[in-house]
Amino acid sequence: MKISILGIEETYQRSFQHIIQLFLEDPEVVFQTDENANLLVSYPIMSDKQVHILLENVENHQRLEKTVSSVTRIIAEEDKKKHLKRMMSQALLLVLQDFTGIEQPWGILTGIRPTKLLHRQLREGKDLPQSQQKIKEEYLVRNEKIELMQDIVKSQLTAVPDLYQLSKEVSIYIGIPFCPTKCAYCTFPAYAIQGKQGSVQSFLGGLHYEMEMIGNWLKEQGIGITTVYFGGGTPTSITAEEMDLLYEKMYQVFPRMDKVREVTVEAGRPDTITEEKLKVLKKWKIDRISINPQSYIQETLNAIGRHHTVEETVEKFILSREMGMKNINMDLIIGLPGEGIKEFHHSLQETAQLMPESLTVHTLSFKRASEMTRNKEKYKVADRFEVMEMMKLAEQWTIEKGYSPYYLYRQKNILGNLENVGYALPGKESIYNIMIMEEMQTIIGLGCGAASKWVDPVTGEISRFANPKEPKAYNENYEHYTKEKIKALNRLFGKMLIK
Repeated sequence: MKISILGIEETYQRSFQHIIQLFLEDPEVVFQTDENANLLVSYPIMSDKQVHILLENVENHQRLEKTVSSVTRIIAEEDKKKHLKRMMSQALLLVLQDFTGIEQPWGILTGIRPTKLLHRQLREGKDLPQSQQKIKEEYLVRNEKIELMQDIVKSQLTAVPDLYQLSKEVSIYIGIPFCPTKCAYCTFPAYAIQGKQGSVQSFLGGLHYEMEMIGNWLKEQGIGITTVYFGGGTPTSITAEEMDLLYEKMYQVFPRMDKVREVTVEAGRPDTITEEKLKVLKKWKIDRISINPQSYIQETLNAIGRHHTVEETVEKFILSREMGMKNINMDLIIGLPGEGIKEFHHSLQETAQLMPESLTVHTLSFKRASEMTRNKEKYKVADRFEVMEMMKLAEQWTIEKGYSPYYLYRQKNILGNLENVGYALPGKESIYNIMIMEEMQTIIGLGCGAASKWVDPVTGEISRFANPKEPKAYNENYEHYTKEKIKALNRLFGKMLIK
């Protein structure tokens, strides 16, 4: 479907395109008059007090109109442009809801971290009812999603009571870019461990160097570490001996490891877990791992390139328990190819037999660079209404089993315009997940494809710095990227370094 939008400044166009994509699949959007357009959208009246919008369906001469009036409040001059953009977005959302009959519980929010809005309101001294009302008015978020945000913020502040005071510490993300195979939905830096993209030994040599240099810098500046997270790829793709040396290096070079609140290792692919590797984790007092089934339907696992069996997931979970792993996360994905409510219900039933300490429920997202997006015709997925029912099923199941939501993020091109939610049993929330989602502190990314997220400890301003994604490029340039990171850290923490 082709849509022409008239009267929109270029700076607004990307946001408006995202709103249209919430309602229409693969729309062609042009920001000018086009005689071949199916829909014409225009803004004949715009001010900081009122926005009037027209939508005309060329094919059947249907005409829809909406007027959005400003909430009565004093608006600072520098905020008027943002305020007008918000009103224009609200008008577009409302008229498209009328046109399609599709309701959007997240309103005009297309960003990935809605709970940041609520945290910001609370930090500014507003009480909860005021904060909820402001989010509802400005973003048209529905009550059930505001309540979800509220529950998550409460869980986070219970798990990390000093969340707002952690900007003077950092967390560490360590990226291991290897997997047994690459899943069809994946866009993470993940390369077949037996492939030719770069030597594993060369990569690990570079990673040890990065860890040592950053660890030395943290020690010199007296900056502590809140959490360490080994991700990827699949960090358990490397050998048990390589893992042992890596964790030994962590304890040697990182400051005050006894004060680190949490160390997590993603063992997401069950086919990489062995008794020998679990012994290494136990040796270094690491008991928070992820074992990710994604689905308990074997045909689905085959279709998406997960080269492990359902039985193997269960066996490796039981083995991990027997080896002393007391904090296990599992991931499930809603809307995988060929799966509907029946199949997702089965996956929840199987999860109930194991009862991991935390469960992350992802909604399938068609990420631009994934195999699944490049070949959509091969992968038949559920429609948005069935996906919404599956999400409700997950919410009901977690309540019944004693889990509470503790983090949330959203992605573009996510099925049903829904969300990814992390649930945990009391006291088993992942502190790293809270830190990365709420952006309260700097995350230093080490390893191939690892992105550092700089959070200014004074202003809260956020910027990013990424290592190369390809192992060969990383192996050739890790010294340069390490030096650049240290320069950035010196600038970031320069005003408050502890001498």
